[in-house]
Amino acid sequence: MANPEEATARLERFLQWLQVNGAQLRACNIKYCDSNKGCGVYSSTNDASASDGVLLVVPLNLAITPMRVLQDPLLGSECRAMFAEGEVDDRFLMNLFLTVERLRKNSSWKPYLDMLPTTFGNPLWFTDDELLELRGTTLFRATELQKKSLLSLYNGKVKDLVKKLLILDGDSESEVSFDDFLWANSVFWTRALNIPLPNSFVFPQINEVQDNSLSMEKSSEASTDHGCSEEMINGKDVQKSEVKGNDIEVNGAELMSEQKDTVWVEGLVPGIDFCNHDLKASATWEVDGTVSVTGVPFSMYLLSAVQSSFPIEKEICISYGNKGNEELLYLYGFVIDNNPDDYLMVHYPVEAIESIPFSDSKSQLLEAQKAEMRCLLHKSLLDHGFFAASSPKDKGKDTCKAVQTCNYSWSGQRKTPSYVNKLVFPEDFLTTLRTIAMREDELFKVSSLLEELVGTEGERQPSEAEVRAAVWEACGDSGALQLLVDLLHVKMTNLEEYSGTEDCDTELLEQEAHITGCPKEFIKGDTVNGSREWCRCKKMSRNKWCSIVYRRGQKQLTRLFLKEAEHALQLSLSEDSANQS
Repeated sequence: MANPEEATARLERFLQWLQVNGAQLRACNIKYCDSNKGCGVYSSTNDASASDGVLLVVPLNLAITPMRVLQDPLLGSECRAMFAEGEVDDRFLMNLFLTVERLRKNSSWKPYLDMLPTTFGNPLWFTDDELLELRGTTLFRATELQKKSLLSLYNGKVKDLVKKLLILDGDSESEVSFDDFLWANSVFWTRALNIPLPNSFVFPQINEVQDNSLSMEKSSEASTDHGCSEEMINGKDVQKSEVKGNDIEVNGAELMSEQKDTVWVEGLVPGIDFCNHDLKASATWEVDGTVSVTGVPFSMYLLSAVQSSFPIEKEICISYGNKGNEELLYLYGFVIDNNPDDYLMVHYPVEAIESIPFSDSKSQLLEAQKAEMRCLLHKSLLDHGFFAASSPKDKGKDTCKAVQTCNYSWSGQRKTPSYVNKLVFPEDFLTTLRTIAMREDELFKVSSLLEELVGTEGERQPSEAEVRAAVWEACGDSGALQLLVDLLHVKMTNLEEYSGTEDCDTELLEQEAHITGCPKEFIKGDTVNGSREWCRCKKMSRNKWCSIVYRRGQKQLTRLFLKEAEHALQLSLSEDSANQS
């Protein structure tokens, strides 16, 4: 860690760099927060209205995007060739650029890069002992797979390529390491924003291109010869995507997807990316494609989101989105105790389908229903379950859910369950579990029902809704709910195997809270008032604390959703018995 004088000098160089390149800190400053947060953005005046609520403006020419990498004088030629061959995706370009620029001795990005953290709090940076705290959780396996994938990519492609680029830059002495690439990957994931760039900025007309006097090579315009306007390899869906190779759900957006006059691109925006997260954001960021808001064309700006005036020196935070602790820890390296947006992921292993009875027939039914093999159970679902007090505002939602289920039984032979309005589990996942748990007689009934619809000769294919309806009428809920109970029991067993119960985690956190409140000299065991005093417990690392908060939340949600599933199962079995008698 840099000493205070060096840290202050770095911050001054960065602020000067921002100013030289057209950024404007109108009603805020960037300053050091603490050892956990690093730097943050703070108000410099209590009257943000004087700047129309605009706190900070950064020209988009200063953003690090995949287009900039493809146009970079050093990396561009090599990257365009790989990109054209489909060998790399946008994230690789960004990570390669960050790795190289970190090692370049005369990088024009040095004032910015020097301000970035050198280590991170996400599990990829955990020590072996810290990582063991995650055993039994989804994150443990995901972290192992991700690190293995990054190491393979580094050894197979990145290492030699970075060396080659550095030699082309006249640097034959610098040595690249896996930690350099891991650092670049973490910088991208912790700081990248999904930027809605104006189409005219990404693909400017030749006669509109103007010279730019930035203190670096101009490279923000995208070339049209690499076909990146509509096709991006491994791009993310606009609303949600999964990180391939593991089971962590990540909210995000496509690295580049074109929508009318907007091109969505993920990139780093120096200055804006120093805003930390808060559930109650005090600011938002926007893009000014003209000069109507900021007076700076093609810029990103930080806009106050509070009605009242800012206290001077108050931290200005944005929201990273409604993310659970699993995602926050995996991407950003922090958690929120009692996170209202926490969720539990439940999945049925795809590879296990091969070993179930009538696997071929069930696989066809799953495909016809576009089956979801996993689901996210958000904490908020519990507000509408069996063990939560109902509120009038929820009645409309419950009615819609009941109607949807009623429509599934076209013959009227299966009655709508009395508990349907309290069932918190997503129908998409339940229909998957119904199909997997289906008995032989139920499978035959599904086939018969579908034959009635499409004919014995199969004149047409049944629709997704028709297949789901047939499965529900033949199976009901009991088999699916029993399978769900089993999955949740397995999840709880895995969570408790290495770290004990939810109460064990609570006790550890309470001990840490007690130690944190002790004077430092008592924790260290120094001499106090002539006698040596010792605190019995050693203060845990921040990474360990985050791991315990995360896993405790997973155990709590598993317990609560298991309670819901078991109660629904009992009701379903009771109603099945009543209908049969």
